[in-house]
Amino acid sequence: MRSHLRVVSLCFALFVTAILQSAFAQYNYDEAKVPKFNLPNPLVSDDGKKITTADAWKNVRRPEVLELFTTQVYGRSPGKPANLKFELRESSDKALGGRATRKQVRIHFKPGNNDAWMDLLIYLPNKRKKVASGFVGLNFNGNHAATDDPAVPISTRWVRANQPGVKDNRATEASRGSNKSRWAISNIIDRGYMVATAYYGDIDPDYHDEFKNGVHPLFYKKGQTMPASDEWGSISAWAWGLSRALDYFETDKDINHEKMAVLGHSRLGKTSLWAGANDERFALVISNNSGCGGAALSRRAFGETVKRINTSFPHWFCDNYLKYNDNEDACPVDQHMLIALMAPRPTYVASAVEDRWADPRGEFLSAKYSEPVYALFGLKGLNADKWPNVDKPVSGTLGYHIRTGEHDVTEYDWDRYMDFADKHLGKP
Repeated sequence: MRSHLRVVSLCFALFVTAILQSAFAQYNYDEAKVPKFNLPNPLVSDDGKKITTADAWKNVRRPEVLELFTTQVYGRSPGKPANLKFELRESSDKALGGRATRKQVRIHFKPGNNDAWMDLLIYLPNKRKKVASGFVGLNFNGNHAATDDPAVPISTRWVRANQPGVKDNRATEASRGSNKSRWAISNIIDRGYMVATAYYGDIDPDYHDEFKNGVHPLFYKKGQTMPASDEWGSISAWAWGLSRALDYFETDKDINHEKMAVLGHSRLGKTSLWAGANDERFALVISNNSGCGGAALSRRAFGETVKRINTSFPHWFCDNYLKYNDNEDACPVDQHMLIALMAPRPTYVASAVEDRWADPRGEFLSAKYSEPVYALFGLKGLNADKWPNVDKPVSGTLGYHIRTGEHDVTEYDWDRYMDFADKHLGKP
């Protein structure tokens, strides 16, 4: 009987493996099979004129490129709410064994609406000679998952299933600190930087709910029930939330809001890039393993493709982006132009060897092909003519590394980001 069960189990495992292999066979991991493509030129305006100066980029071409990404990829988002409110809910200068001050701030998007808020968790180094500069980014499973600090409350929002300590899409105490390895809070504080994070589900839950929850309904016109085809999807909403965090930083005398880096991993790396493109108040932009719809060139169709991402996550982008499923060449922009929107601000793109789904070479090439825009400002780009070796970072005003390992954020990544911030924001 046991032998029979083992045979059945083996056959089932082989069947599942065959299905998975078939499902992923359509996605290319062979450089020799990358299609030939022509990238749109960031330095040619819509009327065909060449852009040859920084002023022409800032005043003519950059607004055109930003509008194309807005209407064709991520969707238009509203500006800062008129009645934005900040509530300091908790503060202690005894965090991390007395090395840091913790602040927990609730940002009310629409006062009077008890569900329209985002909780911002902030750690500031106590040993600092001036107002703190540092990093802000969204997290995947709640602020409590980014740290094992018992003073941080468990999120009450919807959380993705199959995450540590999550039951029926709700976090439990068992999920505390489950993502802390991705945040390196202690190391960041020891380097003299502050770090702030908020749960992206506070802004918009990460499932296709037809935009009935989250921030979208706060801004519908009379009779509207869904965003228009050129209006914000979830990535644009999450980026909008990062700008609201920056609104708070502008009010906090302990924080240097002019020296804040925005960062994100995976889908939140896409978000950090779009936040940095939309909001030039972010002084430095970091993309970690952001892949398709983030730093990777869409026209390479390597790993995850536009069609796959639109099919798997139909809520992430605006509906107009659907036009480019299996049709990347028709899109008027590609991701090198997204990175170019950061110029002249420093921008860092990171990849991982085993994260082929995110197309590490395509991420590098996006940064490389954005260099002509940085050159208009007299700035060096990557200081690298070719894709660098593993664990050998390169940087000018643009930074890049591909590290050993998988799709994740590691201490190695954080060390590189802080080195880059030391160079461009000034050591704290």
